[in-house]
Amino acid sequence: MRAWLVAAALAALLPAAQAQETLRERLKARIEQRRAERGSEAPAALQELQVQGRKVLVHVPPTLDPARAAPLVLALHGGGGHAEHMADDSHYGLQKKADEAGFIVAFPNGYSKLPGSKFATWNAGGCCGDARDRGSDDVAFARAVVAAVQARWRVDAGRVFATGMSNGGMLAHRLACEAADVFRAVASVAGTDATERCAPSRPISVLHIHARDDDHVLFEGGAGAGAFRDTSKVMAFVSVPETVARWVARDRCTAPAQRTLDVPGAFCEAHAGCADGREVQLCVTETGGHSWPGAPTVRRGKPGASTALNANDVIWRFFERASE
Repeated sequence: MRAWLVAAALAALLPAAQAQETLRERLKARIEQRRAERGSEAPAALQELQVQGRKVLVHVPPTLDPARAAPLVLALHGGGGHAEHMADDSHYGLQKKADEAGFIVAFPNGYSKLPGSKFATWNAGGCCGDARDRGSDDVAFARAVVAAVQARWRVDAGRVFATGMSNGGMLAHRLACEAADVFRAVASVAGTDATERCAPSRPISVLHIHARDDDHVLFEGGAGAGAFRDTSKVMAFVSVPETVARWVARDRCTAPAQRTLDVPGAFCEAHAGCADGREVQLCVTETGGHSWPGAPTVRRGKPGASTALNANDVIWRFFERASE
């Protein structure tokens, strides 16, 4: 009798179990399909180099012609970040932009004393963290990264650029000061000039992008409440207007600023008439805080990035003009 009851109970449960299994299979198939769809659009896997004991992730667009020299962009992560975060297209989208525009992009890792190389910083002069305090020679490191990439892939030496976020943007400014023989142009996002001395070996094009409501690197100067908790690890940041004025003077620009973009929530203005045909440009977003304009996602708890302009598009157009 008991055996009959157990069999009946199992028979009653069987259709439900089969239905659940079918649902699982459908969900699994749908997930795999979505992964395949994303994979067809995803960039090729990153390749890793070791330069001076540090990790450098490199993305080479699969459609690049290996017989032709390609532009190279160094993308420098923010203070407290690391190479993988900067290379993550859900945060910055630089691999996708490299595929669209046809340039190699390298993501170097800053100085970190931690085993996993996380929470890294750059020595941009007056900022930031352990990299600054230990005197890390990040200009020499950036030069070595360019040389390492050139040794492995065909790179157009006349089209080598650097961009960076926050502390990485500050290092981009320093590279313009101390490695203008290597870099044709630089672009900084949310990181003002932190150099103590600056004497470029030749004029260099500089783009600066900043949000008015940045609560880390304040637009009018100083470190905001969102900067490092330990204020000794940062500095009283130079203002955006002062940063641009310094580059206008260094590049000996004579023409007044001309508005080149004016859209709701953002504008860009450029200083022409600079030595050797170089250009100094400023782009300002009204909102977005301390983030990369156009970024799909930002760190948890932070305001969304400005959508008034796309930093990747603006930066690449600037780099292209600098190559002319």
